[in-house]
Amino acid sequence: MSMYETSVILLCLTAAMAYINVRFVKLPTTIGVMAISLVLSLGIIGLDALGLSALKEMEIELLSGIDFHNVLMDVMLSMLLFAGALHVNLHDLKTQKWAVSFLALIGTLLSTAIVAGLTFVMLPLFGLDLPFIWCLIFGALISPTDPIAVMGILKSAGAPKAVETTIAGESLFNDGVGVVLFTLLLGVLASGQIPSSLDIASYFALEAMGGVVFGFVLGAAGYYLLKSIDSYQEEVLITLALVLGGYALAHTLHLSGPLAMVVAGLMLGNHGRQNAMSDQTRNYVDLFWELIDEILNAVLFVLIGLEILVITLELNVLLAAVVAIGIALIARTAAVLTSLQVLKSKLNLPKGVWKILTWGGLRGGISVALVLALPIGAERDLLLTMTYAIVLFSVLVQGLSVGRVAKGLR
Repeated sequence: MSMYETSVILLCLTAAMAYINVRFVKLPTTIGVMAISLVLSLGIIGLDALGLSALKEMEIELLSGIDFHNVLMDVMLSMLLFAGALHVNLHDLKTQKWAVSFLALIGTLLSTAIVAGLTFVMLPLFGLDLPFIWCLIFGALISPTDPIAVMGILKSAGAPKAVETTIAGESLFNDGVGVVLFTLLLGVLASGQIPSSLDIASYFALEAMGGVVFGFVLGAAGYYLLKSIDSYQEEVLITLALVLGGYALAHTLHLSGPLAMVVAGLMLGNHGRQNAMSDQTRNYVDLFWELIDEILNAVLFVLIGLEILVITLELNVLLAAVVAIGIALIARTAAVLTSLQVLKSKLNLPKGVWKILTWGGLRGGISVALVLALPIGAERDLLLTMTYAIVLFSVLVQGLSVGRVAKGLR
């Protein structure tokens, strides 16, 4: 099956599932299409157990034509992060800068360490063995949060604006931090050598800070180009080229593409929107990127639902995956409570906000993409199953119940 045929089938499946969700299921789009694709995959697995394997073979052939990691990390992620940052108010973000910065950096590192330690202790209880470096990699890939499925629910539930901004801002930036940390640990796994503190600091400075600086450069270039003309067709095209070309160039320069996209999106979504776009251009740019965001998210969550076919279904692995859900929640709670305690005097957030920050910290496609980038082997299979379980729980359980938690903060 060619890549074109695979893309057409996937898009048609996504459109059909989105229709079924809007017409009958009536869940938030990302959660609904993921639930429907998951039910479809489970039904196909059931038919295969009964000896009807044709549909399973077709689904496996479809998935084999898709490199989930490359599709998300090299194509989707740049546009999703830019589109998300484009609609974040910079003034609101500045008012929560301490919470966002601490959660995105220190919170991600703390969560990684807690997940690694608890996983290393837990797995032998189920007869499973995993070297500590693999546990650290698991912590790094599962710690970044995903705002996609939860932001619409928070808005409809009337959550305070400060809470929305904190969750969205943290999720945009901790994706970049998580990817940098994951890449660093993957290099340690490949080389077998533990880098010095100076090497680690230099790596973070180059990848993370370099990505931020590069994002400013991209944003400034985009601002100049948009301000120098007034033609919405070309201006929309410029933003698209800026995202795809800028992300590819960041990768070539070994800089953090995700952080670059967030910074560029914030610049064009605020200063660019106010000073470099006419009302007509602003309207078309907003509509274009909102549509891109919705389509890509729907496709992404359909893919997550279909990917259940690649997980290991052995009993001890499944039990370990269930425990891993608890570990991820413990690590998230610890990271949130630590951040709130350290920043107590600098925050302006409602009482009890730790509940929504914890429960609203959903894991999504980036965690699945990162685990699929690991070297093929027993360790990858184990981490894939645990990662998949956490993502399913966070999207289907946390995502559907976070609205009730948010209502308590109004």
